[in-house]
Amino acid sequence: MTTYDQWLDAYSAAYDMVPGPLMDGCPNCGRRCLQLVFTGDLDRMVGYAHFWCDNCLQGIGISRTTIPDDAVIQDIRQPSEQREPKIPNYRLVQ
Repeated sequence: MTTYDQWLDAYSAAYDMVPGPLMDGCPNCGRRCLQLVFTGDLDRMVGYAHFWCDNCLQGIGISRTTIPDDAVIQDIRQPSEQREPKIPNYRLVQ
């Protein structure tokens, strides 16, 4: 079982790699299936981050963060069902 701190370390590395590709393995399963998508205000480039593994569907959410240039972003002004890319229902690591 991975810890929240391990996920934070992986998030920090992924954040620094934006726009990607994310080359590090998942802290939980080790597969290179990590995804990082931000939801936020496109004018202010502030929002929150969704960081998960497409293989094991575990991850974390980060609230109130600066969105880096060239990041994958969902526009918070759009209804959630219209936002792209879609984010799966992943299990949050506590």
